[in-house]
Amino acid sequence: MTRGTPIPDTVTLHVPFRLVKRGGRKEMQLPQGSTQPRRADNTLVKALARAFRWKRMLESGEFATIAELAEREGIAPSYMTRVLRLTLLAPDIVEAILNGKQGPEVTLAEMLEPFAEEWAEQHAAFSQR
Repeated sequence: MTRGTPIPDTVTLHVPFRLVKRGGRKEMQLPQGSTQPRRADNTLVKALARAFRWKRMLESGEFATIAELAEREGIAPSYMTRVLRLTLLAPDIVEAILNGKQGPEVTLAEMLEPFAEEWAEQHAAFSQR
């Protein structure tokens, strides 16, 4: 367009996609070869938020033990322990999860499995997924 050309009232864009039902929800699926924007895994993000909140509650002295906090939250202490372990993840791995850049194979179930405490080892395992 040039400066002298008037701006049209409407603009039409053609975006090829198809609707697919997944788990009772409709999702837009872009054509093969196009890049889809990554979205954060809400379940994993929520677990990270809970882990850091629980850690803060324990460190502040609000609760003396994991068992006491788990009872208040209404969950099993063993589950709370597994979720609390997420606070040991390397900061850039946490950031990748929050930004949705962790890849589809990284799930909450996968992250609740035991993992290395050393950040270098975590990076090696994380990049292999």
